[in-house]
Amino acid sequence: METGNPQSTRAIQLLPDLLISQIAAGEVIERPAAVVKELLENAIDAGATKIEIRLENGGIKRIAITDNGSGIPHDQMPLALARHATSKIASLYDLEHVTTLGFRGEALASIAAVADLTLRSRTADEPHAWELSDSSGTPVPASGTQGTTVEVHELYANTPARRKFLKSEQTEYGHCAEAVERIALANPGIQFTLFHNGRATARYLADNLFQRGKEVLKDIFETTIPINLELGEGNDRLALNGFIGLPTASRSRGDMQYFYVNGRFTRDRLLGHAVRAAYEDVLHGNRFPVYILYLDIDPAKVDVNVHPSKIEVRFRDNRSIHQFIQQAVSRTLAQTMAAVTPETGEVSANPNYLTEDIDSETNRSSSPSCSLKWRKGPPPTSLRFEQKTEPYGMFVQNILKQVDEEIDGQTAMARQYPDASVKPVQHDTLPPSEEAFPLGFALAQLHDIYILAQNRQGLVLVDMHAAHERIVYEQLKTALDNKQVATQSLLIPISLKISNSEAGIIQENEAVLKELGFDISLLTPTNIAIRSVPALLKQTDMTEAFHQILQDLDAFGASKVTEEKRNEQLATIACHHAVRANRSLTIIEMNALLRQMEQTERAGQCNHGRPTWTQLTMAELDALFMRGQ
Repeated sequence: METGNPQSTRAIQLLPDLLISQIAAGEVIERPAAVVKELLENAIDAGATKIEIRLENGGIKRIAITDNGSGIPHDQMPLALARHATSKIASLYDLEHVTTLGFRGEALASIAAVADLTLRSRTADEPHAWELSDSSGTPVPASGTQGTTVEVHELYANTPARRKFLKSEQTEYGHCAEAVERIALANPGIQFTLFHNGRATARYLADNLFQRGKEVLKDIFETTIPINLELGEGNDRLALNGFIGLPTASRSRGDMQYFYVNGRFTRDRLLGHAVRAAYEDVLHGNRFPVYILYLDIDPAKVDVNVHPSKIEVRFRDNRSIHQFIQQAVSRTLAQTMAAVTPETGEVSANPNYLTEDIDSETNRSSSPSCSLKWRKGPPPTSLRFEQKTEPYGMFVQNILKQVDEEIDGQTAMARQYPDASVKPVQHDTLPPSEEAFPLGFALAQLHDIYILAQNRQGLVLVDMHAAHERIVYEQLKTALDNKQVATQSLLIPISLKISNSEAGIIQENEAVLKELGFDISLLTPTNIAIRSVPALLKQTDMTEAFHQILQDLDAFGASKVTEEKRNEQLATIACHHAVRANRSLTIIEMNALLRQMEQTERAGQCNHGRPTWTQLTMAELDALFMRGQ
C-alpha cells in the first residue's frame, strides 16, 4: 500500500518579531479587560492620583486611559513599545524583590501587536506632550498635560480569528468594570472615573480604604467587619487587614472575594483555601463568604512571576502563610460573637451581671423587667444568676457522661476531655448599662422552640437548640485543643503504595505528619507502612484519607483532614446533646442561655451555619403596624 511521501521537515528558524509579540499577546491580552488592567497598573506605577478610563463597545472598539503620573520622556517612548523594555527592574535581585505592579515590559508591546495603539505623554520638565503611533515609530509634538494617555483601537484587528472569541459588548464591558473595581479597591488614594460609550458609569473619589470599600461593595459592605492583624518584624513581618463578611451575609457565588498580596489582586488556591477553612463551621451549605483582604509580606518571600497575567503568586513558606491567614480570619470571626449592636456596629464585650430578686415560684413566671435589678460588688460565681440556675446546669453539666452511653466510637474521646463541661462565667464589673447585655432579657418561649427577648434595640428571637448547639460545640473544641493529639497504634500496620512525588512530600513533611499522629516507615521508595494513626481517623478509610492529607500538605502546607474529622465528631456530639425543641424552659434558664451566647465565640451561627438569633428593631416593628405613618 502506498503511503505517499512524508512531509519534509522544516528548518529551524527564528520567528519574526511581530509573530513573537502576537504569541505573547495571546497569553497576556485575553480580552479588553486585560488591556484595562495592564494600562491601569502602568498608570499606578507612574504615581498617578487621577485616572480616567474611556471605553467604546465594551472596549472592543476603543480603550483610552489617561493619568496624571510622571509621564514618559519623549526619547524613551519608542523603547516603551519594545518587547521586554521596562524601567522597573534591571537585575535578578530586582525581580526577586519587585514592589511595582508591572515589571515584565510586555504589556504595551503585546497590545500594539494585536491592536492599533497610540501613546501620548508629557513629563514635568517638557514644554509640551509628545505622541507616538506604533506604526510611525517616531514621536511628534502634541498637546496635553503632564501624564500619559494610551489609546487602543480595534482590539484584535490584526488577528481576526482571535476576535471571534470575544463575547458581547455588555459582557466585555462587565469584565472591564470588574477590573477597574479590583484595582480601585487596592488604591483608595487614587481617583478613578469610568466612561462607557460617552457616559460616566462609575466614579471612585480618592478617599480612605473604608470609604472605597463602601463605594465598590455598596450595601454588602454594611455586613462586613474589619480585620487587622500583624505578626513579626522586619523581613519576617506579616500583616493582614481589610474586611470580612459576617457568615449571615454569605452569597451563593464567590463573586465578592478580593484578595491582594502587596497591593496586587490575586486568585490563589492557597489563600482561598485558608479563608474558606476559617469559615468552615459557620457557613451554611455551599455558601461563599464576602471579603476584601490585604496581605503585606516581604516581596522576597513571594514570587509574582509565575503567570503572564501576574494574577497568581507562589509563597516560599506555604504552611506559615496558610496558618497565619486562617487563624487571623478565624479569630476575627470568633470575636464577633452574636452581639453586634445594630446602632453602633460595635462588638459588645465584658458584659455586666445581674441578680434576680425572686424568692417564690410565683415570681418566677412574672415579667423579668419587674424583678431584675443592678447589684454592685464582685461578680457571682455561677452563671450570673445567684439562684435557681440548677435546671439549666443540669442539661449542660453532664454532656460528656451521656456521650459515653449514647455515641459508639466516641466514648474514649469523651472520657479524655472532661473539661468541656460548662464553667462559671468570670468578668469584670462594669457600670450599670443595658448595653452590657446585647441579647437582652428573656420575655417568653414560643412553641417551646424560640426564645423571645427584649433588648435596647427591640426584639431578639433565638433558636434555642441552634444556640445551645454552638455553645456545647465551642466548649468541646476548647477542651480538645488543650490536649495533645491522641494516637492509635495499629496491631497490623497498613501497607500503602505511594508515588514518587508523594514520597517526596512525606520526606519534606515528616515532622508535620508526626504532629498529626502518624508513625510512618519507608519500606521501599514507593511503599510505606503506617504503624499508628490519629485516634480520630481510626475508623476512616486510611488509604483515601492519607492520600488527601499528602495532597493538602503539598498544595497548602497544612492538612485539614484530621481537624475536619474532629469537628465533625464534635458537631455530632453537640447536636445530640443540645437542648431540644419542644422543651419548656423557665425565664431563668432562658436568660442563662442568652448570657452563655454572649460569652461564646461564633455564637451567631450553629455548627451547620444556620443563624442562631435575629434582631427586630423598634423601627421594623413599628413599620409592621404602620406606627407613625
